[in-house]
Amino acid sequence: MSFWDHLEEFRWTLIRIIIAVVTFSIAGFVVIPRIFDSIILAARSSDFVTYRFLDKASRFIPFLPDFSAEAFEVQILNISMTTQFMTYISTSLAFGVLCTIPYILYELWKFVSPALYENEAKGVKTAFGFGGFMFVVGCLVGYFVVFPLIFRFLITFELSDSIENMLSLDSYMSNFYTLILIMGLVFELPLVFWLLSNLGLIYRPFFRKYRRHAVVGSLLAAALITPSGDPFSLFVVTVPIYMLWEISAFMVKKEPPEEEEEEHLPSLIDE
Repeated sequence: MSFWDHLEEFRWTLIRIIIAVVTFSIAGFVVIPRIFDSIILAARSSDFVTYRFLDKASRFIPFLPDFSAEAFEVQILNISMTTQFMTYISTSLAFGVLCTIPYILYELWKFVSPALYENEAKGVKTAFGFGGFMFVVGCLVGYFVVFPLIFRFLITFELSDSIENMLSLDSYMSNFYTLILIMGLVFELPLVFWLLSNLGLIYRPFFRKYRRHAVVGSLLAAALITPSGDPFSLFVVTVPIYMLWEISAFMVKKEPPEEEEEEHLPSLIDE
């Protein structure tokens, strides 16, 4: 295919993706009003599944923070005339993109695969599938773990008894989107290391050498993500971040080709 043929094929790929996103976004317009309170705003109430689980767990694990406040209920305020409508639009679009991710990856794979050799195609296909799966897992960790812990700490933090916390819809949605997206991207680290390994930049000895640094780095990253500073929140966020390091170690190549050749040299010399 010529350059213009490739460009035309890519244009139709984008058109099909846009049509899919718009279709699912329209479905989002119907679904979002029914799930907005129960899913997107769920963390503002003590009935949220994470709070209830931690409340039950605190009866057996003494060092857990107190999540037993049954009266925990945060009121969300709207201070702008257009905010609710724009939130409706943006949430429906986000719903459309999220539901279309598998199809987007399929379209990108279909566009790239003809230019690859058979062994390369298998690797890229695995990368697309694994990358999409890890992004979804990261978003789920962000929704069920990171966002509710950060939200509950910040909304209950008091600098002075004379200050009453009032939360706007803009502020809630901005932090909701940001933290979940950050966790989705963080969970792409194994895919990034896999690509670096295929480029010959990183191999498995790198992970063995810097494992201690990874523990400290995971702890620092968790401290930046969770401002509460309590040991439980740090532990809950540190563990999945560090596990990404260990998963990455299994995905990269074992040894660089030069080292493998050097290992065989002594035996050849002895012979």
